[in-house]
Amino acid sequence: MTGLLDTFGRRATDLRVSLTDKCNLRCTYCMPAEGLPWLPKDELLTDDEIVRLVRIAVQDLGVNAIRFTGGEPLIRPGLPDLIRRTYELGDDLDLSLTTNGLGLERIAPALKEAGLRRLNVSLDTLDRARFHQLTRRDRLDDVLTGLEAAQSAGLTPVKVNAVLMRGVNDDEAPALLRFALERGYELRFIEQMPIDADHQWTRDNLITADEILDSLRTEFELSPSVAPRGSAPAERWLVDGGPATVGVIASVTQPFCRACNRTRLTADGQIRDCLFATTETDLRALLRDGSDDAEIAGRWRTAMWGKARGHGLDEPVRLEEFAAASRSMSAIGG
Repeated sequence: MTGLLDTFGRRATDLRVSLTDKCNLRCTYCMPAEGLPWLPKDELLTDDEIVRLVRIAVQDLGVNAIRFTGGEPLIRPGLPDLIRRTYELGDDLDLSLTTNGLGLERIAPALKEAGLRRLNVSLDTLDRARFHQLTRRDRLDDVLTGLEAAQSAGLTPVKVNAVLMRGVNDDEAPALLRFALERGYELRFIEQMPIDADHQWTRDNLITADEILDSLRTEFELSPSVAPRGSAPAERWLVDGGPATVGVIASVTQPFCRACNRTRLTADGQIRDCLFATTETDLRALLRDGSDDAEIAGRWRTAMWGKARGHGLDEPVRLEEFAAASRSMSAIGG
């Protein structure tokens, strides 16, 4: 058996690599104000271990896209060098990164030079007070400056990820789209998912994809994009006839599990076959007990072979009946 296949015929070619579980924001839908118990340093994968696993994924398992995530990946020491070493595994790799944007102004040129192609920046509000309320930090200007720096460095298209929350920022969809259109960013709205450490998510508070689109249509004309979606999570819509688009990721109400092509590596070396997985496969132990590449690749294939058909969030069940992910988002990696 070649590649990372599962019993439903899906092939994982997109690897999400979490570089740390730590973050310099405290977003209310992700973690408590005091933070979380961070992973001990000796449990985190080293740069050499990350590069080895990525090499196995690319050369032995058919992975062709790598996205670095966290926590907040920009706080990982030596990030540009890690990206450079990954780029050297194949210059046709699609290398990207998801970040909160803090520190991006300083490091964006180095990331581009190292081989990073593009990035996504999380930004849920343009209102300073709301940003402070949501993230528990007064850093909106740093995020906005980071977006500009990324675009200037050529990390394009710069994508902006926004999560709308009922009674918090659910009135900002049109403003966020205007902001993105004026600056040439690509905006993607993401339905809030039950991966918060506090387990406060409720279906009643979910702002659905349909609600997001209805809000956008109060100011914009939207028409379905004819571009093939493939395994991309976002359904894209042409704005006022195009060419600009806006994306909506309906992970809860219209999941894309059937076309999912992702495999996930946590910062402590665990393979997850799904964001909402309740089990993990330990590759760190294999790395550190002298296992060869073939053994590691075989364990990885086995982990992905058992991937479930879907996460079940779209099924009409009560939240307490849903098997929540075994870790919060900051520990899993976006």
